[in-house]
Amino acid sequence: MAEAPLPEGIYRTRHAGAVDADGHILEPPDLWENYLEAKYRDRALRIERDENQLERLSIGGQPSVLSANGFPATLGMMGKTEKADFRPSPEKTYLANIPFGAMDADERIRMLDAEGLEAAVLYPTIGILWEAELDDVELSQAYTRAYNRWIADFCRDSGGRLIPIAHLSLGDPDAAAKELERAVDDGCHGAFIVPFTLDRKAHGHPAHDPLYAVAESLGVPIALHPSFEPVALRSGRFTDPVRSPLLASVTASDGVRHAFTTFFDCGTFDRFPKLKLVILESGGGWIGYWLDRLDAVYEDTIIGTAARTAKKPSAWFRTNCYISCDPDERTIGTMMRLLGPDRFFWASDYPHADHTPDYLARLDQLVDGLETESRAGLLGANVRAAYGF
Repeated sequence: MAEAPLPEGIYRTRHAGAVDADGHILEPPDLWENYLEAKYRDRALRIERDENQLERLSIGGQPSVLSANGFPATLGMMGKTEKADFRPSPEKTYLANIPFGAMDADERIRMLDAEGLEAAVLYPTIGILWEAELDDVELSQAYTRAYNRWIADFCRDSGGRLIPIAHLSLGDPDAAAKELERAVDDGCHGAFIVPFTLDRKAHGHPAHDPLYAVAESLGVPIALHPSFEPVALRSGRFTDPVRSPLLASVTASDGVRHAFTTFFDCGTFDRFPKLKLVILESGGGWIGYWLDRLDAVYEDTIIGTAARTAKKPSAWFRTNCYISCDPDERTIGTMMRLLGPDRFFWASDYPHADHTPDYLARLDQLVDGLETESRAGLLGANVRAAYGF
């Protein structure tokens, strides 16, 4: 079979050593049926058709309620801006709209070559949707194990250029810790967790210590990545039915910011001083204000005396935390000067439609404006250090 042609108009970065810190794949629709243990297979996550023949996600044997019918076909539409492209129909299917390199490892490497990138750290797509709708803790653990086995296989023969990251669920911290150990042994370079917990225990809570203990001992990071969230956890500030897409675009990562902050409130880094924490797909420019505010409250107010950490938050950030930025952020140079040039990396979010397709052209502009000592770190050295590849 002839190779699929590369997409037209691929931009090649001018800078060597670049690594995409947060790229995505689109999972094969039969992944969970093929990789789940037999006892769970009848409740595999799958794509099915509704009564109007529109595709929809089936999660735990039930139709998804958080994603619209017809939604699967839109999951890889980076760069599409016409409403007609997102209008559901039976002819628009998930598999018919797989962008180049999103479900084929060889294609993804060809794309990296064309873009001038050395590697890509890979996260899921369907995998950041389903956890908000599944309250069966045992099945959730099985779903993550299935994905983790698949992504390790997907990246295995890439010569170290496709970096697999495991998905873990905090519903059972002991099981998550055990799965992290297995997944790292299988080739994964870390893991991510979603920014909510079904039992509402904060991410930094000692209940989750079994996972953080294993992550620290293995030297791999835990990443916070945005996801669909249960309706009960969303803000009810506004009831006006008018859609607010711009507001949603900047508040979608609020959960990540909240989860991140609980690591200071709960003294997580004091218990695990070598734990590495990564903040993903939430922008990077806010981190300066956030840490300034946390430090001021921690050091100079009665409120700060209740925090369980022995060091101010910015001190822990400079030694234990990393954050990804979008290439179109103009404040990153300032943030790197304030908080350290070794704490930041860039990410594409390819192939998701909520980020811009000209990420490499914008990356070049961003890097051109940085001090020389910061360039190599932002481009790829920092993410290599974080994930150990």
